[in-house]
Amino acid sequence: MSDSTGKYDDIINMPRPMSKTRKHMSNHDRAAQFAPFAALTGYDEAVSETARLTDRVIDLDEYEKDEINRKLCYLRDNMDTTVKITFFVPDEKKEGGEYKTTEAEIVKIRYYERELILNTGEVIAIDKIAAIEGDVFDKLEFQKEEAAQGCAYEEDYNEF
Repeated sequence: MSDSTGKYDDIINMPRPMSKTRKHMSNHDRAAQFAPFAALTGYDEAVSETARLTDRVIDLDEYEKDEINRKLCYLRDNMDTTVKITFFVPDEKKEGGEYKTTEAEIVKIRYYERELILNTGEVIAIDKIAAIEGDVFDKLEFQKEEAAQGCAYEEDYNEF
């Protein structure tokens, strides 16, 4: 700064004026006045939800259903086998859903509820299963006659 006198020298070193009727506003409250304002609250979330893609459930034909049935029949007698199960999970917010794949052992088959209980604690609806895979099925050859030999879900089975 220079020593020359300026036009505001008389007020430059004066204290800031304070109101006698209102209390002093904190810096935090003063800054809040200039914060961004979202006029459409929830709009971004709605756009994100609409843009989120879901899959449609695939309807299995009778041959695919029979194959899953034969594999479940094998697994009912071999519960200690680790398998990879692909199944459909419906979306809670919109039509469709997604396919998930999990690898685990089946602990229990609930025939009346049509559910599988896995050793991970997961419960899978049998009607939502799209595929069951595992090394054990590569070694075995499933014959179509097996389905006719009492391999279908029997009503006299109790929960394991």
